Amino acid sequence: MFNAIHLTQQDGKTLAAVKALEASALPAGDVTVDVEFSSLNYKDALAITGRGPIVRQWPMVPGIDFAGTVGESTSPDFKAGDKVILTGWGVGEGHWGGLAQKARVPASWLVAMPEGLTSRHAMAIGTAGLTAMLCVLAIERDIAPQAGEVLVTGANGGVGSFAVSLLARRGFRVVAATGRPQEAARLKALGAHEVIGREPLSAPGKPLQKERWAAVVDCVGSHTLANACAATKYGGVVAACGLAQGMDFPSTVAPFILRGVTLVGIDSVKAGLPRRLEAWTQLQRTLGADDALAMTATIGLAQAIPAAQDLIDGKVAGRLIVDVNA
Repeated sequence: MFNAIHLTQQDGKTLAAVKALEASALPAGDVTVDVEFSSLNYKDALAITGRGPIVRQWPMVPGIDFAGTVGESTSPDFKAGDKVILTGWGVGEGHWGGLAQKARVPASWLVAMPEGLTSRHAMAIGTAGLTAMLCVLAIERDIAPQAGEVLVTGANGGVGSFAVSLLARRGFRVVAATGRPQEAARLKALGAHEVIGREPLSAPGKPLQKERWAAVVDCVGSHTLANACAATKYGGVVAACGLAQGMDFPSTVAPFILRGVTLVGIDSVKAGLPRRLEAWTQLQRTLGADDALAMTATIGLAQAIPAAQDLIDGKVAGRLIVDVNA
């Protein structure tokens, strides 16, 4: 038996509870992992609260990432005792995920734990840190730190917080945009040179605006992404990875054909193994384990259910690690 957050649907409503399940209930896969830590991401919060159409089959165990130790394996790539990480691949949506004490997945979805990291440290980074690093790597392909300021939108969220810290540590001058000005001191401690309100970015704006940003990490979408593109310098790069404001993109082609701006879509869910390994290697080099943990708080499995609503309501800064055995 193992404990898991178990989601069911009744009369169109999502019901979430911690439930003891038989190991035989686990979905198909060639590697069974004894999960040690997971985390609570925005997508998990949408699934648990039923506020978004995240879950594709019922019942579901949420949790889009986890880290732990291989318990059983029929794959030649992993053996019992190996430390592993999983992020993405639809776990917690169409395949039982990591907010549980056990998980069973295909071996191709797993990454061997980078040397120097523990399961707790890996989940302090998790999907949010991986996504942020993929954004940073996309920017660094064309933009050097001396090119100018880099804007990070949604900077108080999990991805945004990591993006601020990673960019600053790699020499960029970071401007953090947030709807929570009371968190300005925290963002500056992470490395932001300047903190601005989100309001000017979130309202409809002109197709082309005064050039300011050498690059952008956008976690928000909608008008915020459109305004970020409109104010990006000639030849700049905008890495889009989120949709907290919306999925729409009310922009024009002007920034792209008149200023040569590049809009790069960042998807960490199905990113290939070489990109994942590069990102995890750079994360380990750039962000020490203690620094990663400083951006997190740790909660138990049952606490993740009420915390999901707090995350949706914008009451959580940084990341929440979930100790599935607590």
